[in-house]
Amino acid sequence: MNFATKLTRTQIKVWIIWLAVFLVALLVSSDGMANQTSSAPLLGVVTHHEENGALFPWRVRPWRWKKWALRRYRAWQRNYRQAKRTADLARLALKGMAPIAWVVEHLTVRQQRYQLGAIPVLYALLETLQVRRIINRYCPTGGDVDHGTVSLTLILNRLIFPLPLYQVADWVGQTVLTAVLGVPAAKFNDDRLERTLDALAPHLEGIWTEIVTVALRQAEIDLAVIFYDLTAFAVHGRFADSDLIDFGFAHNTPNNKRKFKLALNTIADGNLPGPYRLWSGRMADQATVQSNMQNMVSWLEKHGQPLDQTLLVGDRAMLNAEIAVTYDRVGLRHLTGLKAHQKEHHALLTVWNDAQFEACPIVPGPTPQYWGRGCTVTFTHEGRTVTHKGLVIVAGPLRDQFRLARQTQLQDLDRELDQVRSAIGQPRVRTLQAVTRRVNARLRASSVGHLMETVVYETPSGPVNLTWQVNPSLLAKEERLDGRYLLVTNDWSLSHEVMFRLYREKDGGEKRFLISKSDLKVTPIFLHQDRRIASMLMLNMVALLAYSILERQIRQQGSQLTTRQLILKLQNLTLIETHFIDGSLMRRLTPVSPECLSILQLVVAALETLVEQVSPTPCLTACSPPPLLLPTTHG
Repeated sequence: MNFATKLTRTQIKVWIIWLAVFLVALLVSSDGMANQTSSAPLLGVVTHHEENGALFPWRVRPWRWKKWALRRYRAWQRNYRQAKRTADLARLALKGMAPIAWVVEHLTVRQQRYQLGAIPVLYALLETLQVRRIINRYCPTGGDVDHGTVSLTLILNRLIFPLPLYQVADWVGQTVLTAVLGVPAAKFNDDRLERTLDALAPHLEGIWTEIVTVALRQAEIDLAVIFYDLTAFAVHGRFADSDLIDFGFAHNTPNNKRKFKLALNTIADGNLPGPYRLWSGRMADQATVQSNMQNMVSWLEKHGQPLDQTLLVGDRAMLNAEIAVTYDRVGLRHLTGLKAHQKEHHALLTVWNDAQFEACPIVPGPTPQYWGRGCTVTFTHEGRTVTHKGLVIVAGPLRDQFRLARQTQLQDLDRELDQVRSAIGQPRVRTLQAVTRRVNARLRASSVGHLMETVVYETPSGPVNLTWQVNPSLLAKEERLDGRYLLVTNDWSLSHEVMFRLYREKDGGEKRFLISKSDLKVTPIFLHQDRRIASMLMLNMVALLAYSILERQIRQQGSQLTTRQLILKLQNLTLIETHFIDGSLMRRLTPVSPECLSILQLVVAALETLVEQVSPTPCLTACSPPPLLLPTTHG
């Protein structure tokens, strides 16, 4: 009762009534306690006497024949109606009086739509690479879903629609994988996925090495040139017990973010990912080179690749005197950019002027924009000296960009100094010391402040004045280094043109990093255990391998289509599964556009070429061409 809307007199009456009810109930309860044999019923309590019969009579009967009979009758009635409906449909169909759509509708039990997309293509490719078979050999399980199937599903998810682990089951339920794998979507819950990551953790190196070996042999990959580079993946959250996640410097991530680093060797033929290693976020890039060098020597020997026939290409942070000496000691060829920190190396950049460089173009064409001059580079470490071949390059576009940026910065600094001079005479800008402090602050804040000469002085009449100008000698010294960098190699047979071309092609590895971060979405990391992070990264690397090798095979067919474009163009492919009343089912594709059909034909040709190039080995038997997930009809 809403007392706020009642009069005080009414409220008093209500409370008196409730008090009377409480007293009556109390009296009845005390009488019942005093005389246990009293049969007076309690107010508000339902009682039952056995002499009146069973309270629930249908539960005490020996067997429920009425319920059984009703169930049998309803089943007979349902079968009779279905048979009658089928007979009517057949009779009308023979007379030509029933529309086909009406007949099909009454013969259909249900229809299910599955998202097909690029799953047939990627599934066939992963089966060709024997991903599931290799993982199951390393990680056998007695569960109803093997680790190879779970890993295959995770790889497909990373390629098509990357999601956190707890959302993978929802994605699987919308795709054709439930029908192909014969596993309900609920089986791919995040607990099962994490158990698979734990099972993979002790065998990551062996699994990855064997999958890459299959890819190299089936696609006949050339190992003549390999790019080595590092990238950092920023993470969010707390990783108190992690040996991988830490603060550190990386030019592509903020310094105030925790990160881990990935060192990757990218094979130039198709930009396929090769041997890789996880490093802590605090690890310097240069400190990983010698470890990678030893790993590459062992890896190449296992694949029967002579060291003198492989060139390892690195960027400017990958070389110093110790590393150069080690390259010669292990017998591995290299081509690396060099940061000219030492005086003798820095002097090589300024030996020639622009006119002397323009006489030595290193790219063909009537108007070359890149020039180079050869030199020798000497390294000394622990009493041992080695001499490598060097090439000083002038990049015209880079030089023009630097000079334009410097000119803009000088103009900005000139404007700021003019503002300081205009403010002279105002409060706090009247003395020589005050003006000098403001000028020095502007010079320190500008990246070209060291090029500007300023003079702050007092005029004969008393006021302070400010003048400034660009130091021409310092500016000429800066401009002499614009767009110049130094390449070093221990392979004296490489020409200047080849050195420049191979060094520019190293962006193939950087593009693999871009694909990992944008398309495969390696980050953000939702896992907080190092072994699970490493396992998930290995599956991402398998996805990157499939991405790269499919793109390479398509390019060999004469198409410039990328794997990402292929996935986007096939994303509307849908499979419809129809179940009929006799238990049969039919699978059919939705209408396929001519563009999608041509892409599918292109992919089939690319995969057939990949399978035809299989060379069987005792440890890795070539698998038969896996069929694409084409629509089929089952009776």
